[in-house]
Amino acid sequence: MQKIICKKVYDTEKSVLIKKVTCGTFGCPEGYEESLYKTESGNFFLYTNGGEKSKYKKEDITRMSAEKAKIWLDANA
Repeated sequence: MQKIICKKVYDTEKSVLIKKVTCGTFGCPEGYEESLYKTESGNFFLYTNGGEKSKYKKEDITRMSAEKAKIWLDANA
């Protein structure tokens, strides 16, 4: 997935996956995934996607500061 936020391109195909967290099983309406990525230029973003009853009803990308990325990593260690 690719998304432009504040004139910067965030692309899951061209970035490094740091950690992926899944909740539920594939096909579960409440299930979802969160994946933390780092771009070549050092920007972090969270890719999210989930089932129709999850907190992520559609796939999306949210940019994150390095500090928030560290907090997310610590919370999902």
